[in-house]
Amino acid sequence: MGDGSASGTPARFDVAIAGGGYVGLSLALALKAGEPSLAVAIIDPAPPGAAARDTRASAIAPAARRMLEALGVWQAIAGEAEAITEMVVTDSRLRDPVRPVFLTFAAEAPEDGPLAHMVPNSVLVGQLAARASEAGVVRITGAVADFTARSAGMDVTLADGSAFACSVLAAADGAKSRLRALAGIRTVGWDYGQSGIVATVEHELPHGGRAEEHFLPAGPFAILPLPGNRASLVWTEKTEAAERLVASDAFTLAFELERRFGHRLGAINLIGTPRAFPLGLHIARNFVAPRLALCGDAAHAIHPIAGQGLNLGFKDAAALAEVVIDAARLGLDPGSPDVLARYERWRRFDTVQMGVVTDVLNRLFSNDNGALRVIRDIGLGLVERMPKLKRRFIDEAREGASGPKLLRGEAV
Repeated sequence: MGDGSASGTPARFDVAIAGGGYVGLSLALALKAGEPSLAVAIIDPAPPGAAARDTRASAIAPAARRMLEALGVWQAIAGEAEAITEMVVTDSRLRDPVRPVFLTFAAEAPEDGPLAHMVPNSVLVGQLAARASEAGVVRITGAVADFTARSAGMDVTLADGSAFACSVLAAADGAKSRLRALAGIRTVGWDYGQSGIVATVEHELPHGGRAEEHFLPAGPFAILPLPGNRASLVWTEKTEAAERLVASDAFTLAFELERRFGHRLGAINLIGTPRAFPLGLHIARNFVAPRLALCGDAAHAIHPIAGQGLNLGFKDAAALAEVVIDAARLGLDPGSPDVLARYERWRRFDTVQMGVVTDVLNRLFSNDNGALRVIRDIGLGLVERMPKLKRRFIDEAREGASGPKLLRGEAV
């Protein structure tokens, strides 16, 4: 992306996006791909290339993959993606000698394709940034200090004192969104008292594309396959325990990791330094304000138990891009209340529904209550024995049929 400055930044954009992560970049690219005449800017305090230091990986659902294909990005990252061809679910305690598999998901036909793909965040963000730059998205290295909505547009002031105007300002600046706070939009939700430890390991034996979700009393422990004999871990613990684990010595951390990981893939070695992130459910009371739209974690932060954080963010980007492009093609103001209300209606119900699902799953499985254990294990067993119900779960995960065009692989 061309790097903007106080003297070189255009005086006005059609859409300005605060946040240069995968949500902000996918929104910018979707806008330019659908309507190249739109003037689009990304505003982010991090210098270009900072994403290369992100050691995390994300699960890309089929609908999100179709969106990336339509935007010309998937072709560049497919070689560094790992297909998830099977997923198994267990429910046990750490002291249990055996972890019985209660539920297995796998593609039932070749045309179904993988359940999802794991992609390193650095690769995903790097390629999105490269394509956005090629498409003419302007990058402004800086932070939004303030903004004022007017009838004819939004006036935006940056931390360095420079200013510009836009028709729509999109907040894709994360769960602690400064723009959301400046707009006075409150969130509803709660903290779980849990933290997710994110780590990468290498293991002795090949994983064969199999993902594992082990439900343990403290929270789920997910093993997600990466290219080569590597795996990405999302390890949920009570916050106090998680902080103690990431601060512990290498021997203690390796011992606790092995207790949860098991020995199916042989010896394991930790790559890099694990990090812990607090977990909660937080959904914005409103997804829009005058000439402002919230996207990604700025609009919703959910538990990673279903691995849907990235995919919800991509849905936001696809939906907002589509309503803005539709308005622009009709000669309408893309920042008008009617246009942004259409975006909010499109995304709010789906987001709340996913938030409720992840909240219920986390409360149901992150405990050691004997009665609940019996109920949930019976439930998992029934789903395993009902192919049509399992197929429905798989189809829901693939989704996109009634969503924005990009999620169906169609051009906007």
